[in-house]
Amino acid sequence: MSALTPMLAVIGCTVIANLLMKAGTNDVPSPVLLGFMSWRTAWGLAAFACGGLFYARALRFLPLNVAQSVGAVQYVAVILASRLILGEAIPLARWVGISMILTGVLVVAAYEQ
Repeated sequence: MSALTPMLAVIGCTVIANLLMKAGTNDVPSPVLLGFMSWRTAWGLAAFACGGLFYARALRFLPLNVAQSVGAVQYVAVILASRLILGEAIPLARWVGISMILTGVLVVAAYEQ
């Protein structure tokens, strides 16, 4: 197994977790969860935990500094998912930031041998 699979899983879990957390902000808190949060919020936290497990696996294959750099793709993925699924706007300045993040990830990936 290479580092690609767990890193993609980290990104996927982070996207799902953020979308669930955002959706959960509009839900009524569940009495089963002591009125503290909704089920979607709880599932979002669980998705973050799953992402953490995949990240621990990825660290077996990657140096920490490379894993952190590649993991920055999750920020781009969450922004794009918020546009596609929630219909949130992405202003020009954010697109500039996204391009900078992706350029940085490509530079790190290109020089990681």
